[in-house]
Amino acid sequence: MPIAGSTDMDLNRHTRLQLRLQGWLFTLLLLLVLILLGWLSNRYYFQADWTAAGRHTLSEASVEVLRQLDGPLQITSFTRAELSADLRQRSVELVERYQQHKPDIELVFVDPDREPEKVREWGVTAEGELVLTYRGQRENLRTLGEQALTNTLARMLRSERRLVIFLTGHGERRFDGRANHDLGQWASQLAQKGFAFQAQNLAVDAQLPQETAVLVIASPQQALQPGEVVRVQEYVAGGGNLLWLSEPGESAGLSELTEKLDLHFLLGTLIDPSAQMLGIDNPAFVIVAEYPSHPLSRGLEALTVFPHAHAMQHYSDSEWEGFPLLNTQPRSWSESGPLDGELRFDEHQDTPGPLTLGLLLERPLADSEGRQRVAVIGDGDFLSNSFLGNGANQELGDRLLNWLSHDDHFIAIAPRTSPDTRLELGRVHTIMIGLGFLLVLPGLLLVLGLGIWWHRRKR
Repeated sequence: MPIAGSTDMDLNRHTRLQLRLQGWLFTLLLLLVLILLGWLSNRYYFQADWTAAGRHTLSEASVEVLRQLDGPLQITSFTRAELSADLRQRSVELVERYQQHKPDIELVFVDPDREPEKVREWGVTAEGELVLTYRGQRENLRTLGEQALTNTLARMLRSERRLVIFLTGHGERRFDGRANHDLGQWASQLAQKGFAFQAQNLAVDAQLPQETAVLVIASPQQALQPGEVVRVQEYVAGGGNLLWLSEPGESAGLSELTEKLDLHFLLGTLIDPSAQMLGIDNPAFVIVAEYPSHPLSRGLEALTVFPHAHAMQHYSDSEWEGFPLLNTQPRSWSESGPLDGELRFDEHQDTPGPLTLGLLLERPLADSEGRQRVAVIGDGDFLSNSFLGNGANQELGDRLLNWLSHDDHFIAIAPRTSPDTRLELGRVHTIMIGLGFLLVLPGLLLVLGLGIWWHRRKR
């Protein structure tokens, strides 16, 4: 006859064994889940960008460029291991955004002090400089940022450099000049983005290169010869793209070209009283603060400044599709008189604003599916060495040349703003936070400590 006590002991032992086994199984299952989660985290990646402007997420233009890369890309960062840890981290964070869409991007770090021969071989001149290698091509990048990196990748995808011809021989602004009125700084920046520049005097060499992407007429001081005008008209009639930087009172013998473009330049110089609000005393400085919707101006929000500009009109019954890109404020006008003394609008002689000082023209090409593009700007000073750094002048100039050369994907990549990187507190909030850390938080800790002491004392 079994003893009741021993039976209860056997049941308790069996129950404890079951509970222990269940605990082991639960622990094993939890361990397997953790291993599975670790494997999934290495295989799959998820990231959420909660910044105000989404500055940690690649733009659609950048993703599109990455889709066109059909081979591995190596990015070499020349940074010192100990002295440039922050710079290395910024490089890693930037490249990781691209690796999410293209895993075969490799980031390699090279210490310039330990490998000086590679620094000389690859033409590295700055700390933190990136060298991109793709399909045998090599490009140096000195600016960390999505806009610069994506533009460099797009340039490497481009099979050939864009040739830009500057007319010369009539006192035009030089693309390689260093004088205040020249365009040397602008052209040197564009040369790093895949453009090649060449000056040509049509009186000496009348035949423009067949590979010309854009012809630039940059504020000629003397009139072109009739034969040169014919060559320019033939270039435009043949579907060539043109950038014309015109000036008030310009007499360059190009009246026939304006007729071919269905243009009319207004007499006089633009006057913009709103420039005084920005501390500019010269009323002949025109400020453009808003831009109409167009692929060229998408994402362009900063001011552009145009010293001594003149306005233009485009005839509506034209084969050219005209788009007024740059327009003055309603308070502006075109001053027909001399620019001295106190300037006032004369309704009998002057033309009231708003007026157009920058016009984009397009028309379909007869023998292809492409479109011919022309940009006429009533000022050349805004791209000169003196005024290039004002506002978004340089960005506008870059966008104009990219648009004219049909590199529209360059235009769409705008730099991201960072409105949420700075916290500004008012006086009341500052006092509240200070009192919280100095009085409230220590008081709570004191009360909690006293409560624990009193509870233990009662025990």
